[in-house]
Amino acid sequence: MEKMNSGDLEESVKGWKGKIQEVNKGSLQWDKDLIFNARTQRGYEVEFDAAMQWGCSPTETLIMSLAGCLAIDMVFFLKKMRAEITSFRIDYDGKRNPDPPQYYKSIEMMIKVSGSGLTPKKLERAISLSQEKYCSVYHSLRNDIEVKINYTIGESGD
Repeated sequence: MEKMNSGDLEESVKGWKGKIQEVNKGSLQWDKDLIFNARTQRGYEVEFDAAMQWGCSPTETLIMSLAGCLAIDMVFFLKKMRAEITSFRIDYDGKRNPDPPQYYKSIEMMIKVSGSGLTPKKLERAISLSQEKYCSVYHSLRNDIEVKINYTIGESGD
């Protein structure tokens, strides 16, 4: 089934997108120097380190979260469009403002997906739905960030 009704796709999203926690809680505790341990309400931990020797920087986790949000949306939509995914990867590159606040000015993402039933039309639709409506991380970013997303489709088993 090449074409799936847009309404059907959006209806299927209500199941897991409707289960968000409206309030996210957690804690961040200073460890030493400029190193902090953050813990989500479910117990997942991330170490933040300004020197990036013992943990990641907050901006690294921001761009990682953007890629994760886009990936979850895309894989969900592609599966609903009857594509079989054997591999999915996003490589990302963010350019930051050199002066404080050192926000992202632009982000480029390259999606590498393999499997069967994948077409440019399906990938473009999945990207569009995520960017325009469903990716909450994307919609939490500054409006002036230029985000470019490209993709390659490999054969099943690539």
